[in-house]
Amino acid sequence: MNGASSGGGGAAGAGGDGPLVYQRWKGNNVFVLQGRFIFGPDARSLYVTMFLIIAPVSIFCVFVAKELMNNFSYGLGLPVMIAAVVFTAYDLSLLLLTSGRDPGIIPRNAHPPEPEGLDGNAEVGSNQTPPMRLPRVKDVVVNGVTVKTKYCDTCMLYRPPRCSHCSICNNCVERFDHHCPWVGQCIGLRNYRFFYMFVFSTTLLCLYVFGFCWVYIVKIRNSEQITIWKAMAKTPASIALLVYTFIAVWFVGGLSVFHLYLMSTNQTTYENFRYRYDQRANPYNRGVVENIKEIFFSVIPASKNNFRARVPAPQDQGLRPRPTNGFMSPNMGRAIGDIEMGRKPVAWDEPRMAAEIGDLGAGLSNLLEDKDGRFRNASPDLSRDALAIGGLDDQGSSVMNPGRTSWGVEAVDKHHST
Repeated sequence: MNGASSGGGGAAGAGGDGPLVYQRWKGNNVFVLQGRFIFGPDARSLYVTMFLIIAPVSIFCVFVAKELMNNFSYGLGLPVMIAAVVFTAYDLSLLLLTSGRDPGIIPRNAHPPEPEGLDGNAEVGSNQTPPMRLPRVKDVVVNGVTVKTKYCDTCMLYRPPRCSHCSICNNCVERFDHHCPWVGQCIGLRNYRFFYMFVFSTTLLCLYVFGFCWVYIVKIRNSEQITIWKAMAKTPASIALLVYTFIAVWFVGGLSVFHLYLMSTNQTTYENFRYRYDQRANPYNRGVVENIKEIFFSVIPASKNNFRARVPAPQDQGLRPRPTNGFMSPNMGRAIGDIEMGRKPVAWDEPRMAAEIGDLGAGLSNLLEDKDGRFRNASPDLSRDALAIGGLDDQGSSVMNPGRTSWGVEAVDKHHST
């Protein structure tokens, strides 16, 4: 069933020495501290993101905030430096909360779901095959609007509404927004709040550094009674920070505004680019206030995966493997009694099946005789060919001859040609 845990969470296995879930994880994730933190496969980009935050703040503290503290009265520089350090630590903690937690991964199913539409009264071996295919999409009604949910061949489940499969992490993620390369993680149901807080706090940090760099330049101009250009020339570090933060604020600031719009209309980035709700009804939009409350004040659901649990022992040892593609036949791996109503299960017995095929071969040889018996003395090669067509060779073993489908016509043509 969709959303069922197959190897991703829940209770630990019976054996205490089995591998942990994160050690057998089928996604492309990277785990740290024995499964306590989960990152995307591009987690190394975090080093770049952290450098882009820490480096300018360090330059600001050394060349701007320190000079404000040493050269100007009222102790202005110390609180400026403390605020910059605390704000940076807060920003980095939000980055870790965004990239190091489960974004809302749905555990994979061990087997595909049971197909729908199977007619229980269908006879096995009948000429008509009952409908046994899994539908690729299902219709789900959300707030009076029909929403299509797709079947995921990789996770073997029907994705819930707003769920999508990330091709980078190779997981189905609830309320999938996008995969962010800057944080090295999918953005979904369980980390979208922290993602927006990280982006918005980074915007504020850029404005903070940008503003106090101008304060320092103005202080230099007023104290030395020089032009603003000469004052800027006396602090090249401030010029570099002004240029850097001006460029960065357009990126993170624009991202903050864009996601504020998405939150107010209860959309995801994936939905905005794919479905364009401005041209159709959005079943998730409940008004600006309720939409914002859903993001920031609702309870974050617990993870459906227990990465540090033991892998449960397989429950289907000895059974035939079930197919893993999107379409399957429910007859595979079942006894006949599971399909036919009111009949006892029939085991597949190879000796008995060989005997039945032998009777079939004898019946096929009788079919070669007409009323006058002119085929009664047919050549042994012809009889052997007919028997091989029926399914047995000289030793009574089963054979396949898919190339001869019109065996009756071929046998008659051979006889007339002789």
